[in-house]
Amino acid sequence: MLYRRGSFSMDSHVYIAFGLTAFAGLSTGIGSALAFFTKHTNKTFLSTSLGFSAGVMIYVSFVEILTKARTSLSLAHGEIPGAWYTVIAFFAGILVILLIDRLVPSYENPHEPHIVEEMHQTPATDEQLLRMGKFTALAIAIHNFPEGLATFAAALNDPNLGLPIAVAIAIHNIPEGISVAVPIYYATGSKKKAFWFSLLSGLSEPLGALLGYILFRPLFSETTFGLLFAAVAGIMVFISLDELLPTARKYGSGHAAIYGLTAGMAIMAISLLLFL
Repeated sequence: MLYRRGSFSMDSHVYIAFGLTAFAGLSTGIGSALAFFTKHTNKTFLSTSLGFSAGVMIYVSFVEILTKARTSLSLAHGEIPGAWYTVIAFFAGILVILLIDRLVPSYENPHEPHIVEEMHQTPATDEQLLRMGKFTALAIAIHNFPEGLATFAAALNDPNLGLPIAVAIAIHNIPEGISVAVPIYYATGSKKKAFWFSLLSGLSEPLGALLGYILFRPLFSETTFGLLFAAVAGIMVFISLDELLPTARKYGSGHAAIYGLTAGMAIMAISLLLFL
């Protein structure tokens, strides 16, 4: 049995999983803080960091999470049906995050990168900018909901696996925090409002974890674990390819994003080997 029934009691693993998920989600506040306290955007650092996050998430999804999902489903249903269920759940996870992404209007896309220099322009009240900032915060909250479930599921099964995923998603949330803070500050002139909207947009990640815990706790089995983990792998691969890498390329120049991607894969690979 790959899953631990004890994990779904309110024990230390659950607290660790919630803590990592909250850390990842609330990193949107780090983005807004950077916008307030720095004058220049280190684009190379952001590009490399986002590429690094993508590398971690892609590698761990295909090498670790999807493998565990298939093993669990094969134990429950046999080798061939288990393989089919794994593939179906993987693409179902992609479909879920794709549908969420399609619900967000393109002109309010939360993944359009902003730079901290925008925070130092003279703020001017503008209802359209304020609306854009609020909708961006809402869009990010919607996007972060399945990310929270992904982080929580990984950390609950194995905190050593959940930690690098939480760090990767936290890095991913930093520029999203800037994307919320910039238009709200420019529209209102209030750093306090910009910070709180940015921070609150990340709260949907621990909320996603809580909902997942409530829904799956009474139903947990090899099958539930396998389907959930395969869907999580799909969600993280889609986030990496649709959000992280394109944003990394927009922030950076040259091969910074690819260098970060390679480094993320390498570090994730080594960390998994250390816990064999």
